[in-house]
Amino acid sequence: MYSYSKLKGRTVERYGTQANFACKLGISKNSMSKKLTGKTEFSQSDIEQWAELLEIDKKDYGEFFFT
Repeated sequence: MYSYSKLKGRTVERYGTQANFACKLGISKNSMSKKLTGKTEFSQSDIEQWAELLEIDKKDYGEFFFT
């Protein structure tokens, strides 16, 4: 299982709260929580969308999505 602590921090850094980021993504807070707790996997399109909104370079995907 992956740890998404760095990703969680980035969402709060950029959007103030995880709820604000979930709204920007157009998903529920529950759906976002499931991804960040590893209950639901990230799809490739999820990773690309999140990375774009959070300004994460492709070279840094591993740090945020696969640690």
